[in-house]
Amino acid sequence: MGVQTAQGVTERRTAVNWMLRDVHALEQLLASGVFEDGNPRIGAEQEFFLVDRSWQPSPSAIEVLEAIDEPHFTNEIGAFNLEVNLDPQPFDGSCFRDMHAELDTLLALARRSARQLEKEIVLTGILPTLRMSDLALSNMVQNPRYLALNRALLEMRGGDVKLHISGADELHIRQDSIMSEACNASFQVHLQVAPHEFANMYNTAQLLAGPTLASATNSPILFGKQLWAETRIPLFEQSVDTRRTAHNLRQRSGRVTFGTHWIQESVAELFKEDITRFRPLLAPDSHDDPFEVIAAGGIPDLAAVRLHTGTVWRWNRACYGVMDGVPHLRIENRVLPSGPTTNDEIANAALWLGLMKGVAAQHPDVKRMMEFDVVRANFVNAAREGLSSSLHWLDGKERPAPELLLDLLLPLAAEGLDGAGVNRNDIEFYLGIVERRVRSGYTGSRWQVSSMLGMRQQGTLGRRLNSLTAAIAARQEVGQPVSEWTAASLEEGGSWRHNFQSIEQIMVTELVTVAEDDPLDLAANLMDWHRLRQVLVEDENDGIIGILSYRKLLRVMATNDDDRRWDDLCVGDIMQREPVCVPPSMAPLRALEIMRSFGIGALPVVKDDILVGLITEHDFMNVAGMLLLQQFEHPPGLDDGEVADEETAR
Repeated sequence: MGVQTAQGVTERRTAVNWMLRDVHALEQLLASGVFEDGNPRIGAEQEFFLVDRSWQPSPSAIEVLEAIDEPHFTNEIGAFNLEVNLDPQPFDGSCFRDMHAELDTLLALARRSARQLEKEIVLTGILPTLRMSDLALSNMVQNPRYLALNRALLEMRGGDVKLHISGADELHIRQDSIMSEACNASFQVHLQVAPHEFANMYNTAQLLAGPTLASATNSPILFGKQLWAETRIPLFEQSVDTRRTAHNLRQRSGRVTFGTHWIQESVAELFKEDITRFRPLLAPDSHDDPFEVIAAGGIPDLAAVRLHTGTVWRWNRACYGVMDGVPHLRIENRVLPSGPTTNDEIANAALWLGLMKGVAAQHPDVKRMMEFDVVRANFVNAAREGLSSSLHWLDGKERPAPELLLDLLLPLAAEGLDGAGVNRNDIEFYLGIVERRVRSGYTGSRWQVSSMLGMRQQGTLGRRLNSLTAAIAARQEVGQPVSEWTAASLEEGGSWRHNFQSIEQIMVTELVTVAEDDPLDLAANLMDWHRLRQVLVEDENDGIIGILSYRKLLRVMATNDDDRRWDDLCVGDIMQREPVCVPPSMAPLRALEIMRSFGIGALPVVKDDILVGLITEHDFMNVAGMLLLQQFEHPPGLDDGEVADEETAR
């Protein structure tokens, strides 16, 4: 099925007419009782990152996909992402063990194929080594649908994508595409449900979003900043937000949404709400009239409404599908992150699916037992704080997340899985993984943050992030659940060459800057307070317009005998205008050559005319010191393995 943008009046009207026909046909199908009812199935989709031997994102998805040559795999919007779709499993017996075995087999194939191209795969919610430069439009898979979606979203938004996330650190950046969506990787779990039970089951999925996410967070770091326990949540919501500033006063929903209320009776309510609240971005090139298909004895694919709901990203998504000529409904859980291991992921799936069965069996109408706003608040709190959050439950009590999970939800999940006929040994195995994780408090997010704290003051930030990523890849290949992981160490990042590929890995990003019209005395004091040899001068749009060196400041002070003249001077009077700037992607050695050729000690780092960092002689001295130390620890001509062999021989 080809797609086109639906931004013109004619295209939008046609798309809307097709969607209306589809949703009316869906209601007719629901009323006729043709949907599959009974013998529920489960499924999953695994998203992951591709990295090079330096642990940096590798935009090699198409090449790796060709090397894998297996229909379960597909690309995503980012050229450094891939996805593998697992086969549906009957929800009983050995379903989790079988799903786990298939997942491990397919990921082993992906790992072997990637290594043939000198790449690695990493399962994590957000890749720690992602840099803002990786989000260039050139790293989007050049698929007409993705390009059309990017164009349509930006046109609807009316400008760049702005990201603002506050946690332990704060991130505030602007992007000229929706590529920040590609920073996210999830492990999506599907549950088939019958039409008559859909409303309560969907509401149950909403209820469970907070507690299940709290136990499974794995995305605390973005661009080197510690943000939410599950930073995927605000990042994805902001990446494709089409609302303009004035619209916020109208209480309009973002296209990534948890929802605003319980559903009452039918899956059709969700499709109608998506049509009501969100303009179509894309439309199929052609469309079969669904009523003509039904009249001919067939089952329509409802392509128009499915395409539209695919551009409204609900954290719990309603899915319509047709298998062997029979339509069915699924709930897709998009809350759970990728990683840390397949053991953890299947355990997360078992917890969620067991709770879906267990809660629905005990509570046939959960919407009567809790306000929707409280459920949504649970979800946000879990994303922010993980296992440190406090969550409300159906009994009206607020509990710490570990207490709620250990005392109420894990036993309830076990009952639900047992009622579905899942093997009891598998129930104990997978829910045991969750239990140990919750008791220890050691989620993927806690492990990443603890590892970074353990490496603080060691190496550069880029090197620490490299080591963290390398440690994730190594431990998940072994497969032990994250609750059993040891902290990452700086040495795991590989040789120095892996850690100094670009200026972005070593530049300083916490900058002290001044404005052109600031008094010179301010610049002098800032240099003294922060022990700076230079201070950058930026305009109101974060653009670099000059640099003021300590040497130039001393020269002015030495030649100026008139105190009143000193008081009258401003930064713009003596700063060096139009300083030499470099991009964050430049190789460090090239930057050093530029410093020497111009006889300067600092280079502002600029991307798209925006000041993003600073690289100085002092930074290169730090790098040189680390390289010298590594030279003593690892003599020339020996890699890590050879050093180990030599010491063993001794």
